[in-house]
Amino acid sequence: MTEAVQFVVNNWMLVLVAAVSGAMLLWPLIQRRLSPVREIGVQGATQLINRNDALILDLRETQEYEGGRLPRAVHIPLSQLSARGQELVRFAGRPLIAYCERGNRSRTAAAALTKLGFSEIFVLHGGLRAWADAGMPLEKG
Repeated sequence: MTEAVQFVVNNWMLVLVAAVSGAMLLWPLIQRRLSPVREIGVQGATQLINRNDALILDLRETQEYEGGRLPRAVHIPLSQLSARGQELVRFAGRPLIAYCERGNRSRTAAAALTKLGFSEIFVLHGGLRAWADAGMPLEKG
């Protein structure tokens, strides 16, 4: 046997751990490629809204929503999305930009939005904070 084969045979557990850990490092990259959900920045979101009439979905809770939101955003808190998701079905042909405060909840909502028929789902990178930090307009009230 060659030295490499002998090493693998003698250290099969080490080789297995290395292969599994390598796969775990690559999985997020592969998953992002296969997912219908894409991250979008503030500039890209603005272009998508203006050019493709994207639906803007605010997934924050009511108290957060009342403090300020993207203009013309539809408000369905993530905690109510499974119960109220059917309200969005009529918009399924349009691109959808989901956002929350920082972007975590909007990624969680992606699977439910896919089941509702949305094929173009975007998550606003950095959420409302990134939008406000870029000096973009907010609606209040």
